[in-house]
Amino acid sequence: MSDMTISPFAPAKFPTLPPLAGFTMATAEAGVKYKGRTDLWVLLGQPGTQVAGVFTQNKCPGAPVDWSRNALVEQTDGPRLVVVNSGTANVFAGQAGRDAVMQTAKGAAQAFGADAASIQLASTGVIGVALDASKLVEQFPKMKLDADGWEAAARAIMTTDTHPKGATATAKISGTTVTINGISKGSGMIAPDMATMLAYVATDANLPQEVLQTLLAAEVGPTFNSITVDSDTSTSDTLLLLASGAAEHVKISDANDAALTDFRRALHDVLFDLSQQIVKDGEGISKFVTIQVSGAVSDVSAHRIGMSVANSPLVKTAIAGEDANWGRIVMAVGKAGEPADRDVLSIWIGPHVLAEGGQPAASYKEEDGASYMKQDEIVIRLDLGLGEGTATVYTCDLTHSYIDINADYRS
Repeated sequence: MSDMTISPFAPAKFPTLPPLAGFTMATAEAGVKYKGRTDLWVLLGQPGTQVAGVFTQNKCPGAPVDWSRNALVEQTDGPRLVVVNSGTANVFAGQAGRDAVMQTAKGAAQAFGADAASIQLASTGVIGVALDASKLVEQFPKMKLDADGWEAAARAIMTTDTHPKGATATAKISGTTVTINGISKGSGMIAPDMATMLAYVATDANLPQEVLQTLLAAEVGPTFNSITVDSDTSTSDTLLLLASGAAEHVKISDANDAALTDFRRALHDVLFDLSQQIVKDGEGISKFVTIQVSGAVSDVSAHRIGMSVANSPLVKTAIAGEDANWGRIVMAVGKAGEPADRDVLSIWIGPHVLAEGGQPAASYKEEDGASYMKQDEIVIRLDLGLGEGTATVYTCDLTHSYIDINADYRS
């Protein structure tokens, strides 16, 4: 947990996430790195629980990611187990890191009655330090699983986060109410390439793995893959969706079934909420920024252009300095490698048009831009004038506090 000031965008309190039928959990102080706080979370899904997931696209993933990708497709008649530790990412730790993963899985399997090969493992924290798995294995037999505990779980998986992150929603499937709970962690090393944080979403819905995977993949794009803090894609991170099957509705075997319309809406709401909380807790954040792109040649092109602007250090530092520097925005549009024409490009901040037709807007007044940039939440709107492609992405400013946090992260 960071000792920095809590993000100005932090929720007033952690939401009430109700117990979910078919799931129990517990946290513990394993002492991986932190002292006087929890750093280990275990989530147990009853036998029959289905799991879907997406993982980082970083080409140097951690040993827990390699293990969990394989575990995703494992078949088991026993319970499904998720084990997460904070303090070390167990990445780039060679054979010691791989051994730690194996030791953790075997220890958890013995303590909780799960199949080791099907256990989802995740670690978050410093890269280049092997996990001392014995610290986790020692805690497993002492952990008392309970149906409640989502806030404690969200706190246990934090690193530089300034607050725990959670969300919940309900939906109807064929007239039966189901619940979706989710927690996430992330504050730095956040850039979309699925995934760039840790996020765990669970539901009591009765849905098979292939349906969960399709639903999750469809909702990743406009949520977790549309946020960025610093353009760095983590080596470790994971988004899981688990379904216990405890809800008494007819099992759905087609992700396109109309009976899932409300569930898809609720799933989107939870994923969007969690992803927004991550970017609003960006390391050193003072301003939250929404970038809306229209008029691109395609939605994919619009997204790439939006991310180019969102990731530009020059744009982000200008926002931190409350400078409506539209020239930097033009630069970031042009460097994206996507079709763009400066002579038809238009740029707004909030309600103020800054540039159009390849030059500053005649109606724009610097004092209007300066006044708008003092707001905590900034909207930048771009129209490429080339087509129908649209996208919205979310980022934050880049302040000296970001440097302070990351300059001594290992100390």
